[in-house]
Amino acid sequence: MLGTARAVVGGILRYAARHGAITTNPIRDIEPIAGGTKKKTRALTPEERREWLSQLELDPKAVAKDLPDLTRFMLATGVRIGEALALCWEDVDLDNGRASIRYTVVRVRGAGLQRKEPKTESGVRDLPLPSWAVEVLKRRHSIATAENRPGASPVFPDTFGGLRDPSNTRRALREARGNDGFAWVTSHVFRKTAGTVMDEAKLSARQIADQLGHAKAVNDAGRLYGSRYGVNRERRRSRRHVVRVQA
Repeated sequence: MLGTARAVVGGILRYAARHGAITTNPIRDIEPIAGGTKKKTRALTPEERREWLSQLELDPKAVAKDLPDLTRFMLATGVRIGEALALCWEDVDLDNGRASIRYTVVRVRGAGLQRKEPKTESGVRDLPLPSWAVEVLKRRHSIATAENRPGASPVFPDTFGGLRDPSNTRRALREARGNDGFAWVTSHVFRKTAGTVMDEAKLSARQIADQLGHAKAVNDAGRLYGSRYGVNRERRRSRRHVVRVQA
């Protein structure tokens, strides 16, 4: 974008200089604007996780927007925000502590919010849930049952019980984080945190990728690891480490 603007303005000024309207083309003397360095997403430390959840719980607006439990679920599973918001009760097996990730929420022009299948096969996965996350979902399910919400209703609905907009939810998170200590926190941080916990537990890059729904696994040196096949037997054991993200 900056390069295009520079070329267009430079062409206009070059034309003006050629016809005597200006003496020189100032664009030639302007140094290119150096691009800013994009900050890498980092994980929340255990202490920061506790502080973050405490901050949410003490914020009436954050509680009203159901951010504490949504955060807990994302920390427990490492799912994307659209995947968390697409989860319906029929996708959750509370007896066996599992959640089936089959869809993500997207806004379709002319049709509103819709549940759509992931773009890749790796996005479809069954995730075991840590016991504390199961308890959170059981509490929420009791409320949903009391409100006569069907199995096809979202686990994390909007105020009307329907699908929740990921963009609006990200905005709510930005408002809840404030401008101080947690100004850097985004929904992707919860995903990064889950992955970091698994990495610290010495899980393989392939196992972590399967949990997060990545088609390819990359280690610190940038090499690709494995395929999705042949690792399913290790999944249940390996994902137990995600429970340690609980505050």
